[in-house]
Amino acid sequence: MDENKLYDLGQRLRELRKSKRLTQKQVAERLHISASAVSGYEGNVKTPSVDMLVELARLYNVSTDYLLGVDNRAVVCVEGLTAREVSLIEGTIEHFIRKNPV
Repeated sequence: MDENKLYDLGQRLRELRKSKRLTQKQVAERLHISASAVSGYEGNVKTPSVDMLVELARLYNVSTDYLLGVDNRAVVCVEGLTAREVSLIEGTIEHFIRKNPV
C-alpha cells in the first residue's frame, strides 16, 4: 500500500467520526481501545489490524474497501428499514441515476 493510501485511511476515519458527531474517546469506548489508538489511526501514526479495520467499518457503516480507498462509492445503510422502505429508497436512487447519468 502506498503512502497516499495510508493518508487517505486516517483522513477517512476522521471525516467519518466527525460525520457521526463522535469524539475520539467515544469511538475508543465503543471499540474497547484507547483514545490514543484512535488518534494514531486518524493521524496515520498507527495502522489498525485487519480485525480493527473491520470493526471501524462496522462502526461507521462503510466497507473496508471504502476505508482503504479501494472503492470510493457511497454506501446507503438500510439496516432496520422495512422491505417497503428499502424499495422506495432504491426507486428514488434509480430515478436520480436515470435523470443524471454519469
